[in-house]
Amino acid sequence: MSKRDFYEILGVGKGATAEEIKKAYRKVAMQFHPDRNPGDKAAEEKFKEAAEAYEILSDADKKAQYDRYGHAGVSGQGRGGFSGAGGGGMNMEDIFSQFGDIFGDDVFGNFWRWSARRTWRTKSPRCARQ
Repeated sequence: MSKRDFYEILGVGKGATAEEIKKAYRKVAMQFHPDRNPGDKAAEEKFKEAAEAYEILSDADKKAQYDRYGHAGVSGQGRGGFSGAGGGGMNMEDIFSQFGDIFGDDVFGNFWRWSARRTWRTKSPRCARQ
């Protein structure tokens, strides 16, 4: 199966600015995010596809390689792609780490720490005694 064009995946033209690419990625990522589409494998694949496109198009060097050589220009670097989808080394943790650029540093980590603290305080017998 041949890969789709990264610009097509994000819905931007080849002349798109870094800000336009980021905005388009955020829109696609939110639309196909696994939390918004639980159990939907097609949405998960589109989410991964968008993350891969953003990884390449948001990096000036990788974008130049892609613009010049297409997928062949970035696939041999051992960076792009996903496990189980034709090689590469990106996993879901790598994808979520990219959200720091868009939503602010450690947005998911702060949420989980807050959630864990709140759960601990409300369910802990020690807190109930105090």
